[in-house]
Amino acid sequence: MSTPLFASVTLLFDVSWTHATSSLALYGFCVVYLCLVLVIVGQRTVLTITGARKANEFPPTGEGGSAFTNRLIRAHANMYEAFPFWGLLLLAIATNQTAITDSLALYCLGARIAQVITHLISTSERAVKIRFIFFLTQLGIFGYWLIGFGTLWFS
Repeated sequence: MSTPLFASVTLLFDVSWTHATSSLALYGFCVVYLCLVLVIVGQRTVLTITGARKANEFPPTGEGGSAFTNRLIRAHANMYEAFPFWGLLLLAIATNQTAITDSLALYCLGARIAQVITHLISTSERAVKIRFIFFLTQLGIFGYWLIGFGTLWFS
């Protein structure tokens, strides 16, 4: 019933990993999210251990930190704000309808990664416009997927 991913790891459901771009894109989204969290935790750990800040002095908005920290916190928030859309990949995987999402899943992940990187680099007007283009790319893909599911289920 399960397909070995690595020698000691098996999945709970049958997945063909040679054609699992939706699964790979969702995995990539989670990796990016985890990387952002680890950087935030790392920064806060160093500041707390060195005594530069108390453990309860970190506002959730990132205020009071460096410009990079503020951008990092916003990039992290953008990830969880967008997760409901990424849930469409979960829906496709759970309903065995990845044919709807597979063709654009990695493009969507690429646009997400580009958006995060752009967010971390700068908040200049030009960078914000570029970041918005990456966001619109994702929204367009999500819309396409929603139409695909709607066509499948309501026709």
